[in-house]
Amino acid sequence: MNDIVRSPANPFAASTSVSPQGGHGGALANTDQQRAVAEVQAAMMIARMNPRDPIVAVDRILNACTRPTLANAAVYQYSRGGSDITGPSIRLAEAMAQAWGNMQFGIRELSQANGESTVQAYCWDVETNTRREMTFQVPHIRHTRQGVRRLEDPRDVYELVANQGARRLRACILAVIPGDVTEAAVAQCETTMHTSADTSPEATKKLVEAFAAYSVTREQIEKRIQRRVDAIQPAQVVSLRKIYASLRDGMSTTADWFEPTEQGEQPSAPAKGNEAVKDKLKKRAQEPEKFTSTAGAALMARMEAATDVDVLDADATLIESIEDAEDREKARDLYRIKRAELTGDVPL
Repeated sequence: MNDIVRSPANPFAASTSVSPQGGHGGALANTDQQRAVAEVQAAMMIARMNPRDPIVAVDRILNACTRPTLANAAVYQYSRGGSDITGPSIRLAEAMAQAWGNMQFGIRELSQANGESTVQAYCWDVETNTRREMTFQVPHIRHTRQGVRRLEDPRDVYELVANQGARRLRACILAVIPGDVTEAAVAQCETTMHTSADTSPEATKKLVEAFAAYSVTREQIEKRIQRRVDAIQPAQVVSLRKIYASLRDGMSTTADWFEPTEQGEQPSAPAKGNEAVKDKLKKRAQEPEKFTSTAGAALMARMEAATDVDVLDADATLIESIEDAEDREKARDLYRIKRAELTGDVPL
């Protein structure tokens, strides 16, 4: 009898055995894994073949911060412990990552089970292979005035996940981009906001009307800035814009910024000013001549009169057919508020 001598197996070699239950599944998994590895290697190779010039990248970031539309949304502010806390917003973080170059960032939902989503926010500097990621849980619930409400609508779940993920994404981006670059971007945004601060009567009127959505009176604004609104200074306009952004994003309430009224009652702050927006939209729906399109006015009137969610949703399918962009935006606002009213939810 001839004895067959077998050499010991290499413990580091890949297994070539095929499971009798899932041979094709294993091959498919290996293919996906190889594709993912190839994509990562290609991204790193391209990044190293086209390295960023830090001077050019910072110039791109600072140039982007000279746009008033970005600068006005670039810095958030809220009150904590008697002091004002400010920092770069997610909008500024995204703009910085785009201008910095060779960056991959985003939010991905890993799984969804048992009434919650497992979500990951990440930011990866492909050139330096610096990566920051956060994995967290998002329960499918929303706190309303009627208590905790479980979300069933996929759209509501998507919006909740996106909202929670945006804050983590901001932290990931700011952890990868050098801190001094972020400080320079914030400083440029501050300069842009001061330069573009409009103190004209029309601008101050719009500012007062915007705060009225949160039950903030003209007198309360004047008491905070210690002067009449007609004599407001650019720096004070910038400060009020930050406060308004904080109220709009739900990071603070009117009680954090403005003193109570003379009657001793603190004005209540409706969620994101939806009650005031709703009243304004009702008035517009009753005045068709205010609309650019007759179709927009008619659709708004129908949605306002709807008493059933299904009927409201059916009307909402016609919103995108409105030609005028401003009327479309009004219709979207009314649909969101009216649907929240019928379902008992607090609209975002």
